[in-house]
Amino acid sequence: MRVERDGMARSAVPDAFDAGAAAYDRLVGANPGYHAHLRLSARRMRIPDGGRGLRLLDAGCGTGASTAALLVAAPHAEIVGVDASPEMLARAAAKPWPGSVRFVRARVEDLGESGVAGPFDGIFAAYLVRNLADPNGQLRQLRALLRPGGTFAAHEYSVRDSLGATVVWHAVCWSVIIPAGTVLTGSSALYRHLWRSVTSFDGARRFRQRLVDAGFTGVHSETMTGWQRGVVHTFLGTNPLREDA
Repeated sequence: MRVERDGMARSAVPDAFDAGAAAYDRLVGANPGYHAHLRLSARRMRIPDGGRGLRLLDAGCGTGASTAALLVAAPHAEIVGVDASPEMLARAAAKPWPGSVRFVRARVEDLGESGVAGPFDGIFAAYLVRNLADPNGQLRQLRALLRPGGTFAAHEYSVRDSLGATVVWHAVCWSVIIPAGTVLTGSSALYRHLWRSVTSFDGARRFRQRLVDAGFTGVHSETMTGWQRGVVHTFLGTNPLREDA
């Protein structure tokens, strides 16, 4: 599969995740802090009262790691997880979940056609926006699914603002991620895409501005701990209470 300077064609990404689904949980499980950092981003959404009476969307839920993080932060919420990769989604759905969690196969671009409708009180998007063909348009559409005052959180790689973070990212990809992914799946395409798509993606300042341009207010970001400091961030924004805000 061809991987360009900014990664593979975004239309090809779901198929690449299908091919890597069997090994995905093992690979991310070997990443120190992976699950803890997802839980940290979910906590940063500050979902009130454990999510009681609220609806949350996990956009790009993959094998369910981000869904599990949301469930810890909001154990009483209704959570809808969506993903475009049927193999990733099948692995998510096969895990034990309470009745308040359900999964829908859908591209983020086609949520309405797949029966996923708002309003949601919060939207969590882990490692999603970087893989969208039209991130600006999809951020606006995701905001439209939020209740006024609802929170959007993107848990995402962003290294372009930091030379140190960029160097760490190159080193981790070529010493760990790409070799391990290739051994486990027989192909390096998805992992080279990960490397390239991150190095070509927005710096944190640019992504915060992208959220502002999509209409979110109160936009800010916080980074992680450990080796992912400056590499992975939580980007947060609020759907304004008034459209003219």
